[in-house]
Amino acid sequence: MKLLSVNTGRAEAVPYTTAATGTTGIDKHPADGPVAVADPGPHGTGGSGLAGDSIGDLRHHGGTHQAVYAFAREDLDAWEQRLGRPLRNGIFGENLTTLGVDVNGALIGERWRVGAALVLEVTRGRIPCRVFADRLEEKGWVKRFTRQGEPGAYLRVVEPGEIRAGDPVEVVHRPAHGITVATAFRAETVERSLLPTLLAAGDALHPELLRTAREYAAGTGTGGAGDGTSGTGGEAEDAREQGGARPAGDQAGALHGRRGH
Repeated sequence: MKLLSVNTGRAEAVPYTTAATGTTGIDKHPADGPVAVADPGPHGTGGSGLAGDSIGDLRHHGGTHQAVYAFAREDLDAWEQRLGRPLRNGIFGENLTTLGVDVNGALIGERWRVGAALVLEVTRGRIPCRVFADRLEEKGWVKRFTRQGEPGAYLRVVEPGEIRAGDPVEVVHRPAHGITVATAFRAETVERSLLPTLLAAGDALHPELLRTAREYAAGTGTGGAGDGTSGTGGEAEDAREQGGARPAGDQAGALHGRRGH
């Protein structure tokens, strides 16, 4: 398992973002040399965890729990076949393009050592947004990407470090709960009834999604043991003030204009 590329993007003015800056950093390209990675700070003020990487809309993107975005080269290859077009590393806005890593099968709270020092922890899947769709110029992209259910993973920085293309990726911790990135993504988008099961991941789950799962479980009476009730205060405060994903029938409205770069 290794990194094929470490990708960063510069702020670019585009007409299809609602960010106050009018810019996006989603157009990422492989870096030539090493890139330092560290916790960027709380959501709303912290941007990307990668030095030199821009995020245009801090309302929805970046911060501690979305510091790094990883996508598997194998999944890009599959999309090449579906779309009938070449897809270079970084084109989905991912910071890390991996090879041999089961990104969507990674467990929430799973930890990866990348290179000699960097340790990352999986928090959630990536929700497609309008900027992502307009960048690719693919009609119906938000729905299509969502239906595929292979979103790639957001990660927080546990231990900072410097990384570069070719570095090994090693899974150094796998929780026992069994909640994968793909499962969390389905719960957030098209299969809302799965939300209570995410509570088994506890505080390792992205705080926004953890809050949504708790609220859903409380409203439906489906909470129970292993609901991750520790640490509810500070992490919930770090979550952005936005409701959870809607049921499948309204998924386009729920996802349009949300997380990307």
